[in-house]
Amino acid sequence: QVQVVESGGGLVQPGGSLRLSCVGPSWLFSIFTMGWYRQAPGKQRELVASITGVGSTNYADSVKGRFTVSRDNAKNMVYLQMNSLSPEDTAVYYCNRNPAVSTFWGQGTQVTVSS
Repeated sequence: QVQVVESGGGLVQPGGSLRLSCVGPSWLFSIFTMGWYRQAPGKQRELVASITGVGSTNYADSVKGRFTVSRDNAKNMVYLQMNSLSPEDTAVYYCNRNPAVSTFWGQGTQVTVSS
């Protein structure tokens, strides 16, 4: 089991911002395309943002213009800056390779958007 650790979630009001972080092994984070996924209650896990090893990014339509994914290969870190959050963004957020590998899932970090 690969240890991937997400952090930075919490409770935020609508319109607020959060920055999520993910750390893992260097062989994973320095080369592969990484993704941020989320799973809301009663829904399937979905990919919301991805970033290649050289920094090219892609976003789901639901977060485009609000979320920004970045990475620091030297620190084995991937980040997700989330702005203009809405209650629909409430979910557990995970990072993994893109495409995801089943043994790479971490515990995730809970993001709750509520007034």
